[in-house]
Amino acid sequence: MSNRLSQLGILTLIAWCYTGVSFADNRMYHCEIGVQGGMGYYVGESAPHVFQSVSGAYGAQFRYKFDQRWALQAKIQHQRACGNPLWALDANAEYNFFRFGSQSHDYRVKQITPYISIGVGVGAYNDWKVGVYLPVGVGLKWKFADRWQLQAAWQHNVYVYNGDSLEGLPEYNNTHNLNGSNIMNNDVTSTIMLGIVFEFGKGAKICSFCRND
Repeated sequence: MSNRLSQLGILTLIAWCYTGVSFADNRMYHCEIGVQGGMGYYVGESAPHVFQSVSGAYGAQFRYKFDQRWALQAKIQHQRACGNPLWALDANAEYNFFRFGSQSHDYRVKQITPYISIGVGVGAYNDWKVGVYLPVGVGLKWKFADRWQLQAAWQHNVYVYNGDSLEGLPEYNNTHNLNGSNIMNNDVTSTIMLGIVFEFGKGAKICSFCRND
């Protein structure tokens, strides 16, 4: 009887230790890198309506996740404004509506989440003329594997400085002589993108005795 109890105790200890190791090793990755492609459109003097001037768009991104809700993303994208090539580089703060990840032991963590973002960026266009814009976006993330995600995002870029000549054509620049007095005279661009993301940079091990609720 004592031998059976000893064996049962040993098996229980092994199972408990294995569970503790599984919890401790089920850590989040803090870094992400990915590529995306889709469509972009421009609204300005030559295309005053949404989806009137549509082009292909592509880009790449890097994201650092502080936790399961908050992240900082750096992104570069290319599209065209009225046929004129446009490169956009921005940094955005992101907020996930749900705790996002794959920690199977925590029911609060979801593998799908909507998110919002806001930041600041610079656009290069028309022989590398530079303008400043404020990006605002919404999106959806789906973690379909341990280190892989699919992401869909819409981002709207409102130019606030030097952004009324994205077309690259003099006849469309400074319409009605409003530059300097009406910030809304600047052009805007938007992108609708689908991307794939790879996660890396696993965080430090967490003691299973010290997990926070």
